[in-house]
Amino acid sequence: MREEKLSAHTLSEGDLLRLRRFSTPTVYNGWEQVSRVDRRSVVNRDAVQDFMPQFGPMIGYAVTLEVEPSNPRHIERSEAPREYRAYLESVPGPKIVVVKDVDSPNVIGTYFGEVNASLHRALGCVGMITDGGVRDIVEMGSLGFKALAQRLCVGHAYAWPVRWGHAVEVFGLTIEPGQLLHADQHGFMVIPEEDQGRVLEATQFMDANECHTVIGASQVLRGRSMTETRAAMVEAEKRFGAAARQQFGKSGEWSD
Repeated sequence: MREEKLSAHTLSEGDLLRLRRFSTPTVYNGWEQVSRVDRRSVVNRDAVQDFMPQFGPMIGYAVTLEVEPSNPRHIERSEAPREYRAYLESVPGPKIVVVKDVDSPNVIGTYFGEVNASLHRALGCVGMITDGGVRDIVEMGSLGFKALAQRLCVGHAYAWPVRWGHAVEVFGLTIEPGQLLHADQHGFMVIPEEDQGRVLEATQFMDANECHTVIGASQVLRGRSMTETRAAMVEAEKRFGAAARQQFGKSGEWSD
């Protein structure tokens, strides 16, 4: 059953690829400089595990699915998988599937293994986030399909598409279809639509700002004492905050 509300896609494919080069915490650091959204409202609250950390970050627009593997009645709707796949095909990518497992945290089975990962990859999905389980992670990895999940599991039980294209809550964060997600081994975040036009530039700036100030000052350099390092760090924090304030009007996490 489809209940869809999509937001506009405002970033080019090239910009998405450039954002994917940064870790999710780095993107968050840039995002908070240009956003007025509550910083607590865009990230997962509960612990999530990245089963393909070697793939690095993923970025894509949310498509949503609800499953209930404990309920055998759902498989009586034989048309549901075809209708769900039609929904997937209708949404432009790159896409990240966000799967709400109604049984969670009592994981009984999963809709995602090698076959569904392959199918979703073919339909423009780069990975998934689920508060349920996943299986076949070696095979999923060979497909290049990234998975963030609560845990691994063995079987599928009665996993079946129940609803799709609607808001779902996973790991303490509500995800709407069409929202832009960035995810890696640290967790995941929503990049609000109103901030997407500035988030790449802000991320690049704040990453460079750290390297030119506080990170550089905190490195152990030959011939510099710990006292000199502490003094250099104080000066670097001042330069970091000044650069951030000049660019964004905010001092960032390191400031004087």
